[in-house]
Amino acid sequence: MSRGGDWAAASTDHIMPAAGAAGSTEKLGQASPARKSRRTLWILLGLVLTVLVVAGAVVGGLVAKNVIRVGTRPAAESSSSSSSASSGSSDSGGAGTATSGSSPSSTGGSSASQATASSSATSASGPKPTEAACTKPSEIPSSAKGTWTDPTSWLDMTDFNCTFTDERVGGLPVVGLFSDWDDSARANPNVPPLNKPWGSYDDRPIRGVSLGGWLSLEPFITPSIFDGAVDEYSLCAKLGPKKAAATLEKHYATFVTEDDFKSIAAAGLDHVRIPFSYWAVAVYDDDPYVFGVSWRYLLRGIEWARKHGLRVKLDMHGLPGSQNGWNHSGRQGKVDWLAGPDGATNAKRSLDVHDRLSRFFAQDRYKNVLAFYGLANEPAMSLDQDALIDWTAQAYKIVRGNGVDAPQVFSEALRGLPAWAGKLTGYGDKLVIDVHEYTIFDVNLIKLAHADRVAFACKTFGNQIDTSMDPATGFGPTMVGEWSQADTDCTEYLNGVGNGARWDGTYSGMTSPACPTADKRCSCPKANADPSTYTSDYKRFLLTWAEAQMDTFEQSWGWFYWTWKTESAPLWSYQAGLAGKFLPPRAYQRSWSCSDSVPSFGSLPEFY
Repeated sequence: MSRGGDWAAASTDHIMPAAGAAGSTEKLGQASPARKSRRTLWILLGLVLTVLVVAGAVVGGLVAKNVIRVGTRPAAESSSSSSSASSGSSDSGGAGTATSGSSPSSTGGSSASQATASSSATSASGPKPTEAACTKPSEIPSSAKGTWTDPTSWLDMTDFNCTFTDERVGGLPVVGLFSDWDDSARANPNVPPLNKPWGSYDDRPIRGVSLGGWLSLEPFITPSIFDGAVDEYSLCAKLGPKKAAATLEKHYATFVTEDDFKSIAAAGLDHVRIPFSYWAVAVYDDDPYVFGVSWRYLLRGIEWARKHGLRVKLDMHGLPGSQNGWNHSGRQGKVDWLAGPDGATNAKRSLDVHDRLSRFFAQDRYKNVLAFYGLANEPAMSLDQDALIDWTAQAYKIVRGNGVDAPQVFSEALRGLPAWAGKLTGYGDKLVIDVHEYTIFDVNLIKLAHADRVAFACKTFGNQIDTSMDPATGFGPTMVGEWSQADTDCTEYLNGVGNGARWDGTYSGMTSPACPTADKRCSCPKANADPSTYTSDYKRFLLTWAEAQMDTFEQSWGWFYWTWKTESAPLWSYQAGLAGKFLPPRAYQRSWSCSDSVPSFGSLPEFY
């Protein structure tokens, strides 16, 4: 009970005799009518004060928790809903119709239903957002029930805003996001916080890692998911809509968590590359993909990166029609993007997807955390280069025109960096070429001896990058978007489900092993051994091989390791490399560089 209530009750127990006309008397505890009237007034006044004090306390508490705001409009509400209006009320694919499951049409936003809970934090380890009361299932509009805007249907609500909103930006939902954000965190003492300029990537290169196999699945990263399926397309078709949605959301919610972002920053890394695919925001025709569920996990991943001071590279990994015909584009087989019977349609659809994405990511909340915007991962080498250049120029114009200031990234499309000298000029430092450097997918390189592999990283990769970085001899701004420590292609499903390996000669069309000794001593079971069995000589090679690549790739704008974690492929896992001590504990503190002599790896056999 409040102090006002206590006072009102006590005042009725201590009424003193009042002075009346001469000779009049009153017994203690009794009162005249006038006295009773005054007492009633005091009681009413006390009750009014009690109500005011209680109401003030409640309102003050709600303001303190940002459930009620004073003077400013929540950022999510202030995002112009007119941007989504230009995309129409359905998920239009331009040259073809995109469906969005049972997703409701954009209504231009609803401030009444928008959550206003705060996600502000004073540091990367600061308090978690204060949530308003979660929307109840009975409060979800019937048109939104079970769709990507219905938080009551989500599997995992950790660090999501659980209040319903139908607001969209660029036609894409903001549901799950908190209204506030804090960009004061830094990944490590060697880099600026998010709210300070990075500076030149020529002088301070990226040290990053990819979250491969999370929002765009790959069989070799999570083979346990792909029982009888060869890619995400066949997996979803096999499982059916309901089971596929449940399976994939469980994967999204558990494979990568906030602890991973925390560990990435602790490892001395400062950027994270997040691959995702077009079905995060649209599906077309008879696509079996799970629509929309990965979208909110992408947004939550960005918020976790922000919390730990990590800058983000968005990476469009799978485009409509498949840009390369490989399983990590979503569908293994033919390329039906730019080329093929539906190539032109799918190229247009891809531009429409980037239109929507770039309008969403042009919001103020992403200006500090979004460092790079990737346009298309590894388009096929078979595609016409002029057609690819034209598509890239169109995509760049759309993304830039929608307000994304971050440099955009395009792939060298497996053609080699020299093929891009003098191409796509005039963009300055706002367009970056991305090369993926591996030595295991070429029969002439997979057979390199251990010492030769280290030297190759320092010299050959180094010369390629130096040439590419100089606009007079190459493209200009260059980054290494993928590399690993794999020295064989033996990892299960790496070359596709059931395709074998070059290392032991079981790859399609091969008649003999392509390993250094070119004989049966090169076995994949040995190459796929558990890290607990690695010899000290082999670990020394792996660490030197990694540090050689890090050193070389920092001659460019920097690097992203592929990938952060896997189920059973340790030479593709930064996490496993840290645990096994064949990666440096801090990416910026290394014991070897290309200016040193290649060390001895003892009696390490070349077939190991």
